[in-house]
Amino acid sequence: MSLRPTVDFLLHDWLKVETLQSRERFADHSRETFDAVLDTCERIAREKYAPFNRLVDTQEPQFDGEKVILPQATHDAYKAYAESGMLSAAQDYDVGGMQLPYTVEAAANAFFAMASVSIGSGMLTSGNANLLMVHGTDLQKQVFAAHEFSGRFSGTMCLSEPQAGSSLSDVTTRATPDGEGFEADALGPRYRLKGHKMWISSGEHELSENIIHLVLAKIPDANGQLVPGVKGISLFIVPKKMVDTQGQLTGQRNDMALAGLNHKCGWRGTTNTLLNFGEGKYPVASAGSAHAVAGAVGYRVGKPGEGLRCMFHMMNEARIGVGMAATMLGMAGYYASLDYAKNRPQGRPSGAGGKDASQPQVRIIEHADIKRMLLAQKSYSEGALALALYSARLVDEQHTGSAEDADVARLLLEVLTPIVKSFPSEWCLEANSMAIQIHGGYGYTRDFPVEQYWRDNRLNMIHEGTHGIQAMDLLGRKVLMENGRGLQLLAERMLATAAKAEASWGPEAAALRDALKQVGQATEQAWAGAEPAQALANAVPYLQAFGHTVIAWIWLDVACLDGDTTPAAQGRRAACRYFYRYELPKIGAWLRVVSSRDPTCAELPEEAF
Repeated sequence: MSLRPTVDFLLHDWLKVETLQSRERFADHSRETFDAVLDTCERIAREKYAPFNRLVDTQEPQFDGEKVILPQATHDAYKAYAESGMLSAAQDYDVGGMQLPYTVEAAANAFFAMASVSIGSGMLTSGNANLLMVHGTDLQKQVFAAHEFSGRFSGTMCLSEPQAGSSLSDVTTRATPDGEGFEADALGPRYRLKGHKMWISSGEHELSENIIHLVLAKIPDANGQLVPGVKGISLFIVPKKMVDTQGQLTGQRNDMALAGLNHKCGWRGTTNTLLNFGEGKYPVASAGSAHAVAGAVGYRVGKPGEGLRCMFHMMNEARIGVGMAATMLGMAGYYASLDYAKNRPQGRPSGAGGKDASQPQVRIIEHADIKRMLLAQKSYSEGALALALYSARLVDEQHTGSAEDADVARLLLEVLTPIVKSFPSEWCLEANSMAIQIHGGYGYTRDFPVEQYWRDNRLNMIHEGTHGIQAMDLLGRKVLMENGRGLQLLAERMLATAAKAEASWGPEAAALRDALKQVGQATEQAWAGAEPAQALANAVPYLQAFGHTVIAWIWLDVACLDGDTTPAAQGRRAACRYFYRYELPKIGAWLRVVSSRDPTCAELPEEAF
């Protein structure tokens, strides 16, 4: 099967992306230019990514003591992607961009994620450069961001540390001013960083001329002490190789070194690293001095203590990207298991007298339980893809809509981002599990791709914040912010869809209203006179119920369009019905523990485990 018809339907029939052409920023574009971008990305994904997905899984990155060695296929894929212009697709013309709507960019990148998420398509590089375009100085944009957009440099985000994990308030990487006049450096206030960063994707490789790390670190106070909590965190540009104000390499290596490669169960084609900053392996001379000393040179981005605020620009973008990666892995597994089910003969239908062994076997797609698993995969994956593209459309609205519409889009994105990241990370992983099940014993072998899809997707439940982190963000902050206005705006859109669907989808419209009512009541009851620890003890079931309600809304909104009798439309309607009949009823159990602030988990002493 091809992904393209689904993408075209969602972009043009559902989201009406061509209406963006009326806006000044996108005035040069048309359906033809959008299609050309999709055509190019689909072709590169088909030729440079998909054939090598198994190769990069089996030929993991190796460190020879000097450099990380990757298969030639990875180099070829990176080069093709960079030359396509997709790293700067949504950027201004004057920085080499296409001024492409983010909705189209997100759709185009879906082809790469499905072809080989392990090879990657520059998500961190784009996110790194986009952050600098918002928070960096003019020279930081020219020297670092512009060369990332061209593919000459690549980028990372360095947050976690071995002892801190996701608890960023506990980072201990230190950044001290690099001598007198440190604030006068043309590339930004210059510091020396010392510390360790863990789980850094694409932290070391030879794919690009340089690697630009965005590093969170703390600046010591006057007494040399690190400020507790996240308010003490600042953000720094730390290039692997030193550059001048023209972006040219100086020939000097920065004082950061690869401490080791992490070998995960999935995404094996992507280097994942432990990096040491400032250990003295590559000492660097201070400005105006010939004496080289230990300490990785970093240029501060933004004001001291505002590092996490700046980094969230990249983190939110990365969360949407992780959600899209999880979605496309789910989609890849669905297509693979659908193809297998159509061609694998096994079993015979049951009649009044039982099974007739003299009759020929039927293909497994003729069994109801196989259809159940295929519909589940379709409902999870296509629903998640629609949500991701809907969210991308909100990004375009935030950047190019009227002031009022932009503010509405901002709030909707605040509420939806935890769902965009977490729903596919959990349920498209479940889709991959079903894909393995459909393959039977063959699904567990490396002769078929579905076991790799599952392994790759298992990482997305951790990437850019666990379910627990996303859940606490949603229930503890997003649905409460600005007096709950984001949740109210989302509810209004859901109710509008229910009203629109009433005539042809009456039971589903009623079910959506009821689900929304349950979510609203659970939100109020979770916080009614409760301490945060009580309210948030069951945040994950809340996230699951909220996510299922959002996907049910998305499916109903999509289904309202499908009045024709094509097989594709019939499939979408069936996926919508499946989700309402098999999935949405689950929210009652999840929300009961939220509403009652059930203490079963929170109060059990560790000795009882």
